[in-house]
Amino acid sequence: MERRTAVILVAGGSGTRCGGGLPKQFRLLGNRPVLARTIDLFASTLRGAEIVVVLPARCIDFWRDFSARFEVSAHTTVAGGEERFHSVKNGLAALRTDPELIAVHDAVRPFATPEMIRRVIAEAESTGAAIPAIAPVDSFRETDSAGSHSIERNRLRIVQTPQVFRADWLAEAYRAAFDPRFTDDASVIEAAGHRVRLAEGERTNLKLTTSEDFALAEALLAIRADREADEAHPQRPDTE
Repeated sequence: MERRTAVILVAGGSGTRCGGGLPKQFRLLGNRPVLARTIDLFASTLRGAEIVVVLPARCIDFWRDFSARFEVSAHTTVAGGEERFHSVKNGLAALRTDPELIAVHDAVRPFATPEMIRRVIAEAESTGAAIPAIAPVDSFRETDSAGSHSIERNRLRIVQTPQVFRADWLAEAYRAAFDPRFTDDASVIEAAGHRVRLAEGERTNLKLTTSEDFALAEALLAIRADREADEAHPQRPDTE
């Protein structure tokens, strides 16, 4: 039986500005804000789950007005902090329900599939802590004072989100003081003494950061739309 899961969507640190260029989480992707797509993804995948969106404090009113132009699934907002660690901590404090699991996800990853989300949740249900990861296809080199040297690629994994944890583990882990080594939620959980399991991620689970990422996202959106149209209206086989 699927446990109660709450969702924290991390949508930018305190340095993000709403003036000038539109922050990436608010940019339109297929005539819909990236953040709205991510909220709707989790609302449809985990029906009834509480969704908390962590935004830069100066952008909360902007998002409230901007999102009113679209039909966006129910969610609450809370101000973020100086680092991702502080933003997630604020998201945890804003939860009103009492979930058994908590999924933390980058708001600018709108292409995670329901299947992958459920896969990571299933692993967290059985082990307490799970994150999606994929094997790299590029070669890597490590730099040091002597220059650089190759790294065995087969031992490396690219980490994605959502990262899903037992709620009590996550709450306890985030009572720690901030450490610069906390690069994601999994590193906070590991520092608290818990083992993190890997679940299969997806190469299309893009984190939209650059203009090139958005160009890829538009192409991916078009491919998915074509696939859904084909599934909704399959061609009938030719008959003699």
